[in-house]
Amino acid sequence: MKLYELLQSVEVIESWNKKDVNIKGIAYNSKKVNFGDLFVCIKGNKTDGHKYIPQAIEKGAVAIVVEDYNPVSNIPQFRVKDSRKALAILSSTYYGHPSDKMKVIGITATNGKTSTSFMVNAILEKYRLKTGIIGTVMVKYGNYIEPSILTTPESLDLQHYFSQMRKQNISHIVMEVSSSALELSRVEEVDFDIVTLNNIGREHIDLHGSFEKYFEYKASLIRNAKPSAWAILNLDCPYSKSLIDETEAKVLTFGVKDRSGNLSCSNLDLSTGRPKFKVKIEKPIKIGEVEYEPQEFNVGLSVPGYHSVYNSMVAISVGLLSSIPIPAIQEAINSFKGVERRFQIIYDKSFKIIDDHFANPGNINVTLETLSMMDYNKIYLIYAIRGSRGVTTNRENAKTIVKWTSKLGIKEIIATLSKSHVGEKDRVTDEEIKAFKEIMDQAKIKVHLYDELPDAISYGLSKVSKDDILLLAGCQGMDYGAKIALEDIYKSRSGIDKKEIFGALKNRIAGM
Repeated sequence: MKLYELLQSVEVIESWNKKDVNIKGIAYNSKKVNFGDLFVCIKGNKTDGHKYIPQAIEKGAVAIVVEDYNPVSNIPQFRVKDSRKALAILSSTYYGHPSDKMKVIGITATNGKTSTSFMVNAILEKYRLKTGIIGTVMVKYGNYIEPSILTTPESLDLQHYFSQMRKQNISHIVMEVSSSALELSRVEEVDFDIVTLNNIGREHIDLHGSFEKYFEYKASLIRNAKPSAWAILNLDCPYSKSLIDETEAKVLTFGVKDRSGNLSCSNLDLSTGRPKFKVKIEKPIKIGEVEYEPQEFNVGLSVPGYHSVYNSMVAISVGLLSSIPIPAIQEAINSFKGVERRFQIIYDKSFKIIDDHFANPGNINVTLETLSMMDYNKIYLIYAIRGSRGVTTNRENAKTIVKWTSKLGIKEIIATLSKSHVGEKDRVTDEEIKAFKEIMDQAKIKVHLYDELPDAISYGLSKVSKDDILLLAGCQGMDYGAKIALEDIYKSRSGIDKKEIFGALKNRIAGM
């Protein structure tokens, strides 16, 4: 594409050394610049792309987009107000606005984005639609799959994925939309057809500065939805409910407790841990030529927990808005087996090992409440402290854990920094360790703190006996925990079938 043609899509404040050149690609990372690329300098939390202009030019950049003028070369240079927004717009333009040509479903929430995304994908695939999924676990479309680095990729990478999906005739894309992605304009040029905000909790407060700002970024997905889109809102969450009149999109509401919306839940049975309930379409729903009259249908989930009811209500709503017959929705949602690292039982012999990502107070409450309803002898908790997520997040996580320790009979916690199993952006700081330990000390909970994940797991396995539960809890720092634990069991116990013991990790992405 010609440079001037590409730049027509953004507002250029100033320019230097203007000339039209052929652009063979776009880059925002100087290490990934190829000859003929346009280099866009974006400012991050830890570094500034403007510092790497010389390296980008050395690798072949033929033009640069900046926020601050840099007198480094005679190649074309263009200043914009916000280079992150410019990157999103330029990327979409370069790839021909691929999301316009597919149905894009954006899912945001504090808790349950991943499980809800996979539930939605299961419904769409059951109806034989060609789907792509982008989120915390992986990016997947057709035969392509890769582990995710970010919940929502940077805008250039995201548009590249969309372009590849379009080439493979993907019709529906299901994607998790993080608060960071919304703040940093990663989804600025995404043409969403369905958006949803299921719940809001107190995560990423340190990252965004306040809970109010965190909510504002989450809410922007709903507020900025186009008039022809659908917004799915949860009446039981006051923050989600508050957005009903703040969007131009068509609104579909649901509730488990509040039954005044389009969809409601009744006859909820959680006696086995796996929810059974009725979904009632309270009001007619018309999508194009398809209309769903008021009616009831049964749902029986294979995944445990009260939270799964809410996740499934979102997924069912998306299915209806995608004009999928109710029997197909029922079959898909009932057979859905869950997502890796979301209360995943990876070992169930004389004792159980449960793997859970345990990200924030909402997740922790749900996980520990589910454990409280199970039969067990003792529970041993191995917790990966959240690295570089701030003191507030770690203090609140610790307080939530403490709230459950007496109910679950937990008197000690095995904690890990997972130093060799996390990257720089997930390293646990001294302040975060201190915040975690202070809460535990106040509650008189003994903490066994290990620098390394394998050491923590080895100690945990040495403690368990018949009918115990070993909980591998934590996000990035625990991704490799399941593999390490099962390898430890395989090496230390004779007569165990290897395929059987590692079966729970089949097709797994995290920590493999």
